[in-house]
Amino acid sequence: MEGLLISGNADGGDIALATDFYELTMAAAYYYRYFIRPADKATSDSKSEKGVFEMFVRKLPRNRSYLVAAGLEQVLYFLMNIRFNEEQLSYLESQEIFKDVGEDFFEYLRNLKFTGTIWAVPEGTILFPNEPLIRVEAPMIEAQIVETYLVSMMNFQSLIATKASRIVTAAKGKSIIEFGSRRAHGPQAALLAARASYIAGCIGTSNALAGYKLGIPIFGTMAHSFVMSFEKEEEAFKQFNKVFPSGYLLVDTYDSIAAIKKIIKSGINTAGIRLDSGDLYSLSLEARRVLDGASGGAYANTKIMASGDLNEYLIHDLVNRSAPIDSFGVGTELSTSRDDPAMNGVYKLVAIKVPSSLLAVNNEGRVDEKIFYKLKTDPAKKTYPGPKQIYRILENGLIKSDFIALENEEKLPVDAAPVLQKILDKGNILSKMPSIKEIQRFHLHQIKTLPPKFLDLDFVPESFPVFYSKQLEAKRREFKPQ
Repeated sequence: MEGLLISGNADGGDIALATDFYELTMAAAYYYRYFIRPADKATSDSKSEKGVFEMFVRKLPRNRSYLVAAGLEQVLYFLMNIRFNEEQLSYLESQEIFKDVGEDFFEYLRNLKFTGTIWAVPEGTILFPNEPLIRVEAPMIEAQIVETYLVSMMNFQSLIATKASRIVTAAKGKSIIEFGSRRAHGPQAALLAARASYIAGCIGTSNALAGYKLGIPIFGTMAHSFVMSFEKEEEAFKQFNKVFPSGYLLVDTYDSIAAIKKIIKSGINTAGIRLDSGDLYSLSLEARRVLDGASGGAYANTKIMASGDLNEYLIHDLVNRSAPIDSFGVGTELSTSRDDPAMNGVYKLVAIKVPSSLLAVNNEGRVDEKIFYKLKTDPAKKTYPGPKQIYRILENGLIKSDFIALENEEKLPVDAAPVLQKILDKGNILSKMPSIKEIQRFHLHQIKTLPPKFLDLDFVPESFPVFYSKQLEAKRREFKPQ
């Protein structure tokens, strides 16, 4: 597992505090509910009462017709490494709100280790609103205390991966490089944006740390300041080309076409040029004409890269107009998802599983645990109760519909394939995680299963091909607030 650290010290020592404070206050209240029981109910099975939570996205960001799931690997790393050290515990104990909380709770945190089970869709999976990305089943404190980190990580990476997927699709096979580190919301966000973008099909990133830590191919040309530091523009080109003969030269510091003519006149054998401003369509046409017109065809194979506030719509327009651009560098619009920079994923309790030994009933003939379905009934934020599975139905290789059912339902549509997979069992990972390149390949295959209309940049669905089982609908109707 990659184990990308995104908060706290370099050794990950502060990772447990990467949470909202109310997760910790709830944990203390849960502790005195589940572990300090009246004598007649005290039992070691108290630890086994499990909460079942699901994370899903209620509504897609603006102009999106699908969602790309991303961030799971970092979530798993967090779950397997969450620990509270002595400094952190002392800090928590010093908070006024914890003044009446006994040392036994902090001793519990001192020994905390995630022991739950995780079901999740593979990273790179195409999803629609209200479909669970992750299901967490764990002792209640454990399931609750991981909420903030899990939601934050999945929300951000899924947001950027979805944006990147649209941009890559718009390029119709031309290369996209993520250029957004300096415009991302901090260095940590830049690193995660590079990862999410690569998952969605970008060929690489300008972020050197992403290359070092994640193995993502890294790309870089030059800045205007490099060109401006020389007395003559062609001197800058010669120096850079001498050191990096396969590098690209930035030509728009003064006059893009004049710069290209200087390159040709000076005999600089550059692999490519980068246009970073102006009318990219007209400039690329003229640049290609000048390069191809050089004597002997010396610059016929010189590539053209374009950058400068590009997004999926501008790239789509350039590609459709056959602009002779070979690759695109996309920064701000991609690394911030500029048109809608937030994903509203939520983490909701859908069930509680209680060992039969804790129930005041005769256990004869009963299963080992009873499930109590939970449902938020506020009209504006309705959910479906119970742990669920997504079943995908394909027709001619394309998504026909997704069918959501309670886990372990038996009457399922023919040829329906489960999407959620068990990844972690009792705190232990079940199999080796895929490499980031494998995740990218999986996503690019997933994109091919989307009906063509979902790839249209202007298509905003009024509804999605998602249906619920009769049993799940019945559970929702039958539910009565307690």
